[in-house]
Amino acid sequence: MKTFFDCIACFVRQSLDAVRMTTPDEAIHERLLREVLRFLAEMDMRQSPPAMAKRIHRLIREMTGQSDPYRDVKERFNRLAMDIYPELEARVGRSANPLDTAVRLAIAGNVIDSGVNHHLRDEQVHEAIDHALDAPFEADLAAFEKATSSAKDILYLADNAGEIVFDRLLIEQLLAEKITVAVKGSPIINDATMEDAEATGMTELVEVIDNGSDAPGTILEDCSDAFRRRFDKADMVIAKGQGNYETLSEVDKDIFFILKAKCPVIARDLGCAVGSLVLQQSGETG
Repeated sequence: MKTFFDCIACFVRQSLDAVRMTTPDEAIHERLLREVLRFLAEMDMRQSPPAMAKRIHRLIREMTGQSDPYRDVKERFNRLAMDIYPELEARVGRSANPLDTAVRLAIAGNVIDSGVNHHLRDEQVHEAIDHALDAPFEADLAAFEKATSSAKDILYLADNAGEIVFDRLLIEQLLAEKITVAVKGSPIINDATMEDAEATGMTELVEVIDNGSDAPGTILEDCSDAFRRRFDKADMVIAKGQGNYETLSEVDKDIFFILKAKCPVIARDLGCAVGSLVLQQSGETG
């Protein structure tokens, strides 16, 4: 997906949110903002939004000397998700349609996105869970179930820390033996890395690999050779979150995108309303 003009304001807002969280030094805030504005003036709008976000957050890490500025945020939401996991697991177990409930809860976890909402409160996560369980959901769940049943090799692209715990609920409804989960190769915003996969028990459930990249999505040319071979080998990909949709929506591959449409640009591209629960196969239109 290309970058739209509407994305520009979000880049500036996200940059200031991130650097203010990392340091109180206003001189660094100003330096970063000026560099970001220069980047924006020169950027190729044909690239996806995560390509720009990667540059911004590399600059933040360089200016502040912090290799993982969102570490505390990730640990906080990992703990929150692990604390409520038993209750969510029980809800899936009691459901008349466990797969439907697990998909809905996986989407609910997509609210844990510091790029979109740096000030997310714990109660907003609980509200997202309640909304996901009750909201209209027009996805073709039967097609998804058929695809996962027939696939021999599924690659599950994780999105954020904390959210990765919600993904466990869905993975447990599928055949874990044929699923490989991919996390980011190094810290970027609050995206899940191998450290988060280990902390939340994902590595005990399935094979977990990293993609060798620090982009908040899956920019294939930016990923490691090993990951690209694994991506090509998979006969089905499940991609969580907006960043993965932005970077993979035009890739020729059987991909099921699972996310909550949190911004007007994504909603418009998907053909849905902001706030919608999305389970969409590549090639479909809204």
